[in-house]
Amino acid sequence: MHKVYITDPLSDQGIEKLLQADDIEVIRRYDLTPNQLLEEIADADALLVRSQTQVTEQVIAQAPRLKVIARAGVGVDNIDIPAATQKGVIVVNAPDGNTISTAEHTFAMLLSLSRNIPQAYHSILQGKWNRKAFVGIELKSKTLSIIGLGRIGAELAKRAKAFRMEVMAYDPYLTKERAEELGVKKASFDEAIRYADYITVHTPLTKETKHFINADTFQNMKQNVRILNCARGGIIDETALYEAIKAGKVAGAALDVFEDEPPIQNPLLELPQVIATPHLGASTIEAQENVAIDVSEEVIRILRNQPFKNAVNLPSVPAELQQKLQPYQELAEKLGSFLAQITPGAPTKITFTYAGEITALDIAPLTRTILKGLLSHSLASVNDVNAPHLAQQRGIQLIEQKTSHTHGFTQIIHVEMETSRGSHRIAGTLINGFGARITKIDDYSVDVTPRGNLLYIRHQDIPGAIGKVGMFLGQQGVNIATMQVGRLTLGGQAIMVLRMDRPLTAPILNEFTQIPNFEEVIEITL
Repeated sequence: MHKVYITDPLSDQGIEKLLQADDIEVIRRYDLTPNQLLEEIADADALLVRSQTQVTEQVIAQAPRLKVIARAGVGVDNIDIPAATQKGVIVVNAPDGNTISTAEHTFAMLLSLSRNIPQAYHSILQGKWNRKAFVGIELKSKTLSIIGLGRIGAELAKRAKAFRMEVMAYDPYLTKERAEELGVKKASFDEAIRYADYITVHTPLTKETKHFINADTFQNMKQNVRILNCARGGIIDETALYEAIKAGKVAGAALDVFEDEPPIQNPLLELPQVIATPHLGASTIEAQENVAIDVSEEVIRILRNQPFKNAVNLPSVPAELQQKLQPYQELAEKLGSFLAQITPGAPTKITFTYAGEITALDIAPLTRTILKGLLSHSLASVNDVNAPHLAQQRGIQLIEQKTSHTHGFTQIIHVEMETSRGSHRIAGTLINGFGARITKIDDYSVDVTPRGNLLYIRHQDIPGAIGKVGMFLGQQGVNIATMQVGRLTLGGQAIMVLRMDRPLTAPILNEFTQIPNFEEVIEITL
């Protein structure tokens, strides 16, 4: 009999399948202190939580039978993922359960913002009847730009189309086919910002999307644009938003999330053009039941050794295979990460080719690791388990193959990514005593250690190109650790890959791109 502990309140409807399972005993213990949790958890096979229970390394260590931790929701900040992974405990969440509720809440905020509904209601409560003060605007024929067309963004697009809005979408993984299927216009970020009457963000909060909407982007927007954020606080620079509203550039904003929650003394809430709700995107009866149902089903599958899909940490790999694959894991992720950073456009097809000794192994875990490296630069919480699922959602074709052509190496991994804007290829190997090496970028042979701060330069093969690079970086006080040069023909196109002692600042990188005959300069972080 499997023991499943539930330590945060979940509805009976949500956990009905757990309660009815003959091989599962459900034990509910709410409002436990940390010490009480440590005492209770010792014989647990599974643990279901929401956001209240803190599943620390100590908690995980205290439960030797624990096989799965399930979070009834999306965020897993209250769970020590590395500790769970180290102990072989699978962590699952429910990324799909709140899709409809968040999309509907965003659209409700859009309507409320357009018709000044909260402000008008507040005015009536004060005994006023001032119809002229709350004249709104219609949605018909207005342009809505959706930044991030994932599950929630796609549902929002459907609702906006029903209101006869023009919908544009920016998403680095949005393909032309997917855009046509949803009836939206695929746009660049600049186009999505420049031509919108409404802008709503639906991206994860990552290093790349932190303050994605900032003072510079506000300058490029239409006059009287309206802004919505029902995704994650921090995607929009709140100080810049405040200034844009005060200056009259932004006509209004609807916010369900903030950088600091609760938003105590946040100046945005002093502005009459701003409406806000206390992080209610997933707060519906249906959403709360759906996330509980989703994780309950996942727990049952895992305890019965059946396939599962929403793990947020590494899958279980036999110890013998893991030992053989371990030396290739770092190489695999670095290859994916490097390729993602030099390849613009939405991926449509990725081909993974393995050659040599490695073909005798089950290389599926390596494919997942490469894919994780590829997707992590645009998506949050990507791991070896959910990377294929995320790729499938975005219509990316994945091809895995083996070959006998090793090109002189004992083993080699080759990855090609095709996007809406072209394709790039990369190959790498392990060299005894030296570790991982990138051996080829497109058709250029190189010998690059995939580590640290790298600079990828595509340029014309003319005398003095290397000297220009060394002189420029020297003037900026940046030391070059290593340099690799690759060319196909004398005087044709060539590449350089440099490893530097420190990353470049944005102004230095921008100045670098102005050097004549340097067609592309990309900073790579591995």
